[in-house]
Amino acid sequence: MLQFARFAVTRAIMAFVTLLIVSFVVFSLMELVPGDCAERYMAYKNTQGEAITLEAIDAERTRLGLDRPYITRWASWLGGAFRGDFGDSCILRVNIADLLGDKFWFSLAICFGSLLLAYAIAVPVGILSAASNNAFANNSLRIVSYLGLALPNFLLALIIMLVSTVYFGETLTGLLSPEYKNADWSWTKLLDLLSHIWLPIFILGWSATAFALQTVRALMSDELGKLYVTAAAARGVTGRRLLWRYPARHALGPIVNSVGFDLNRIFNELPIVAVILTLTDAGSLLLDALARSNDQQLAGAIIFLLTATIVALNFVTDILLAVLDPRVRKSILK
Repeated sequence: MLQFARFAVTRAIMAFVTLLIVSFVVFSLMELVPGDCAERYMAYKNTQGEAITLEAIDAERTRLGLDRPYITRWASWLGGAFRGDFGDSCILRVNIADLLGDKFWFSLAICFGSLLLAYAIAVPVGILSAASNNAFANNSLRIVSYLGLALPNFLLALIIMLVSTVYFGETLTGLLSPEYKNADWSWTKLLDLLSHIWLPIFILGWSATAFALQTVRALMSDELGKLYVTAAAARGVTGRRLLWRYPARHALGPIVNSVGFDLNRIFNELPIVAVILTLTDAGSLLLDALARSNDQQLAGAIIFLLTATIVALNFVTDILLAVLDPRVRKSILK
């Protein structure tokens, strides 16, 4: 038990150090963009017809604290980030926490929903497919998975929207109906969200399922050919008991360990899908901040929040893997 606690503490320290490094990288990228926040904001005001002077830019830079040392500004930004305070948006001049509001949680709900959908299908189907000798079923499954990998998510979103609009008169866009966008949370608002959020979950889960299915099937096929499975079968362990008790437990270790990677990959695909489906989530905000307004403060906040989520998820999966996999537990006790 003491060894396991030491393992958990070590992983927690590694996660914290990783988050510190990532925060420094994110902050550095924000700072390396040509023109600081004061210059970009003044340039924006200039487009609105206001005359801007160098003195005004210097005054704005002082007000924002951009004249302080680099490390001091990073430490201040990081301290605010841990409290959930990322300051104001560089261009919009709105508090970033207020600007994000529920949007980041919507994004996480979509990503985690897609991830759960992918694993719920890929794990049992991949295991049974690897153990099955039915050529027709295996080839059909392979075609479906290849189609999921080859068909871009944004194209699938466009196809679904086109079919829905032409045949049903419904565009299936947005996450909430107009009457619920600014309403307080209630049971009816939650039901309205569920009636809209299934589509981005399905679209993003489409390729995630195909990817996970191929991975699970390959890992299971490799484990099924090992001697310990043959020995278990010789002892009379057969059927699903054999699959789940021996090869599946070992094959699913890498899947559990890659949850953070899969979440990151799904979020990377979210912004384009969000634009097509006109979703008001963090993905669309990130795309707008990077490609249109050049609002690095807003983009940095979203990236840091996503990274913190992935780091926390990786820590949880490391602990879960140590609980589930006897090989990991054995390595802890050494």
